[in-house]
Amino acid sequence: MNRLRILRPSDLEQLLLLYRDAVVSQAVRLYSPAQIAAWVEHASRSNGVAIALQQGYGLGSHPVDQPNELEAFGILEPADRLSLLYCRGVASRRGLASTILEQLEAHARRHGVPQLRTEASQLSRPLLLRRGWQVEAAETVQLQGVSFERWRMIKPLTTAHLGAAAARG
Repeated sequence: MNRLRILRPSDLEQLLLLYRDAVVSQAVRLYSPAQIAAWVEHASRSNGVAIALQQGYGLGSHPVDQPNELEAFGILEPADRLSLLYCRGVASRRGLASTILEQLEAHARRHGVPQLRTEASQLSRPLLLRRGWQVEAAETVQLQGVSFERWRMIKPLTTAHLGAAAARG
């Protein structure tokens, strides 16, 4: 059984290791070795994780008896953008990312955010689709000089947005 806690600045080193583990352990089926290396390198060079942790709202999942041992995490930064969502390979497919995502969505709703957005990888897109997110567009980006396809996605959080999305659908 796992519990959630709010992320702290002191979690940064562990989050970087967890991010690396998630990419290296789970991306093999979907990405080339060059893409995996670029993705991992991007996290350590860009300061993106540190900035998101400092400026955003994040949750981490940990075993009940080990609150400092994170197995998954997610961060909203800014408040309307799912910036990061990663899970250690050994802890994947146990519902941790879904639980974090559900709680981040609830947090955003409580703070009046009408819609969330993100840029999803091949790893996260299926989970987001199952959780009611919609693809707006595919795009190609460069990380460390290597091309990646990703998907801009949204999730309406208010009933007004949900009605508009259904009318478009």
